[in-house]
Amino acid sequence: MGYSVGQVAEFAGITVRTLHHYDEIGLLTPGGRSPAGHRRYSDADLDRLQQVLFYRELGFPLEEVQALLDDPDTDPREHLRRQHALLTGRIETLKKMAEAVETAMEARKMGINLTPEEKFEVFGEHDPEQYAEEVEERWGGTAAYRESQRRAASYTKEDWRRIKDENDDWGRRLAAYMGTGAGPESEGAMDLAEEHRQQICRFHYDCSYEIHRGLAEMFVADERFTASLDAYGPGFAAYLRSAILANADRKE
Repeated sequence: MGYSVGQVAEFAGITVRTLHHYDEIGLLTPGGRSPAGHRRYSDADLDRLQQVLFYRELGFPLEEVQALLDDPDTDPREHLRRQHALLTGRIETLKKMAEAVETAMEARKMGINLTPEEKFEVFGEHDPEQYAEEVEERWGGTAAYRESQRRAASYTKEDWRRIKDENDDWGRRLAAYMGTGAGPESEGAMDLAEEHRQQICRFHYDCSYEIHRGLAEMFVADERFTASLDAYGPGFAAYLRSAILANADRKE
C-alpha cells in the first residue's frame, strides 16, 4: 500500500504542505493512490525525495532540481557522485566560516568579562584592555595567546581580584628583596623570578623559559612595561629582567 503523505512528511522532517507542492509542480508525484484517493508513496518515491532534499539543502532551486533528476542521461550513481563533491565543498566552506567566527569570538573576548565598574573596582585606573589590539596584532597567531584568551574569558571578578592580589604580593616581596642589596643572580631573586613564571603558567598560558626570557627583554625595552613595573620601586624592571634571565639559565 506504500506510505501516506503524513508518514513521509514525518520521515523526511518536512511538512505535508511541502509534499503537496512537490506533487503539484511534478517534482515528486506519488506512485499510487489509496482506494479513497489519498496519495501513497513507494520506496522509489522516497529515494527521489531524498535526492530532492539533498539538492535543496545545497541551495538548488526546485526547477534545477527537477531538471537534474529528470535528465535521462544521468544515472543514480552520478547523482551520488555529484552530491558528494558538492557536500565536500560545502563542508570546507563551513569549516572556514566556523574558523572565522571562532577568531572573531576570541577577539571579542580579550579577556576581561567585567563591567566598566567592576574593571575599575579590580584594576583601578589601569585598563587591562588598553593594549588589546596591539597584543592581538603581535601575538594573536600563537598558542599562548589563544590559551590566554580562553582562560581569561572564563574568569569572574573574584578570579581577577585574586590574580591581581597574588601578583601585587609577589611584586612587593621582590621589591623588598631587591631592597636588601642582594643581586638579581642570587638564589632568592631567581626563586622569585621562577614564581613569576609559574604565576603566568597558572593564570594565563604555558610560559616556557624561552618565552619568559622574551618577556624579560620586553620589560626593559618597552617603556610602558618599565614604568608599570618600576611602580614597585626604581630599577625594579631591570632587576626583574636580570633575575628572569639568570633563573632561565639556572633551570636550563
